[in-house]
Amino acid sequence: MDSKLIQILVCPVCKGPLVYKKTQQELVCKPCRLAYAIKDDIPVMLEEEARRLPDAEEV
Repeated sequence: MDSKLIQILVCPVCKGPLVYKKTQQELVCKPCRLAYAIKDDIPVMLEEEARRLPDAEEV
């Protein structure tokens, strides 16, 4: 995943910053508790496609 792209992407819901989780291939929004998958080096930035993080999962 290109680091410059990671720096300019924001959460489509709250417009907040995202955290890149390399091992899980996800971009995570901590306030919204949403994880956006990265498929073939392309982030899927759709709220309806995002994985909701359970309360027990550390962000």
